Amino acid sequence: MPLLWLVAVGFFMQTLDATIVNTALPAMAQSLGESPLRMQSVVVAYSLAMAMLIPASGWIADRFGPRRVYLGAISAFVLGSVLCALSPRLDLLVAARVLQGLGGALLLPVGRLVVLRTFPRDQFLHAMGFVTIPGLVGPLIGPTLGGWLVETASWHWIFLINVPVGLAGCMATLRFMPQVQGPPAGRFDAAGYGLLAFGMVALSLGLDGLSGLGMGQAAVLLLMVFGLASVAAYWLHAARAPQPLFSPHLFAQPSLRIGLLGNLFARLGSGSMPFLVPLLLQVSMGYSPLQAGMMMLPVAVAGMGAKPLAMWLIDRMGYRRVLVGNTLAVGVVMASFALTSPDHPWALRVAQLALSGAVNSLQFTAMNTVTLKDLAPDMASSGNSLLSMVQMLAMGMGVAAAGAVLGAFTALWGGAAGQTLPAFHATFACMGLMTMAAAGIFAQLAPDGPADGPSQAG
Repeated sequence: MPLLWLVAVGFFMQTLDATIVNTALPAMAQSLGESPLRMQSVVVAYSLAMAMLIPASGWIADRFGPRRVYLGAISAFVLGSVLCALSPRLDLLVAARVLQGLGGALLLPVGRLVVLRTFPRDQFLHAMGFVTIPGLVGPLIGPTLGGWLVETASWHWIFLINVPVGLAGCMATLRFMPQVQGPPAGRFDAAGYGLLAFGMVALSLGLDGLSGLGMGQAAVLLLMVFGLASVAAYWLHAARAPQPLFSPHLFAQPSLRIGLLGNLFARLGSGSMPFLVPLLLQVSMGYSPLQAGMMMLPVAVAGMGAKPLAMWLIDRMGYRRVLVGNTLAVGVVMASFALTSPDHPWALRVAQLALSGAVNSLQFTAMNTVTLKDLAPDMASSGNSLLSMVQMLAMGMGVAAAGAVLGAFTALWGGAAGQTLPAFHATFACMGLMTMAAAGIFAQLAPDGPADGPSQAG
């Protein structure tokens, strides 16, 4: 059906642009006169913009109509892509990535809403399965496609390729997307949204300012304090607001509390890997952009291959043991990159990257499932939106934290081309330890044995 293809292509565009820039960062840095070790803001801006708008996506669609919002989202995404390609400075590129992220944030939630309201319940699962497949393909080909475009053309084309796809998407939206009507939009919690959005932005900018924005220590401290205060103020506000963005009643469910906190802290480490690995390969090991992109293929292929293993393990061992053990495994594999050397055999590096993809895939599946598995039907939509927001926020903050740690070690040992490898080694070790710390959060899950696995996995 054309509608499913339309929503699937939108999801593909969103996920592709989350990964395609990673292998192009050194080339972009050279073109813009920046250090490749200070380009994390290009990735952070996109993830943070998506995290900001996701909580409001449902209300926006109900208020203005899904078809109109979807058309606007594609238009904003295409315009942001063009502005990215035309950006002569890093600050303008970051601003354009924010616009791109705002458009991308609405593509999947609004598209999913249209599918939900168009297809009967017995066909919805099959329809969403079709829609999400391209979302898995985007991260699979993104790094390799980005490296190929940088070598054969220029980094500008990683954004310009969105233009023809986006224009076709706009025409398809006008022709194939139905004018579905939902319930009238209720009153929007503008005060709560402002507090939550400001808190996310301030915390992310505070982390990014440690290395990438040249802020002084006082400015970083102020941003972190105001960010934490704003997030705390939101939850106080939500406790008394009649229609908060996210009801505090959500947190009455222990598995959701633990799952959200575990997602946040585990992804701070694992979310930095797509940023750190291509930089390591190009800056310290002499790989070309295409070679670095090709080296990310084992990560994606092993990740997709490990998906069926996740539920099999959970059925037999339970969520608690799987998540505690696998979180430690993710951290150890990340820290193992501290031992990488240009002299290591190619096959060993591929095996290491494939193992990283497999354990991360298992981690994401288990974390996401345990977070939502016990929610009542009337809380499922809100819980899913909150989880999506936390995921995008953690990805952005993870890249910002990795950039800050890498910048600190680079300054400590010197930033010359031949001296960056020790800084990368120390950064991987720190991010691995940070990830391992999240195992203590998952250890707070209620013990569940093999007999409990199937019911919880469903």
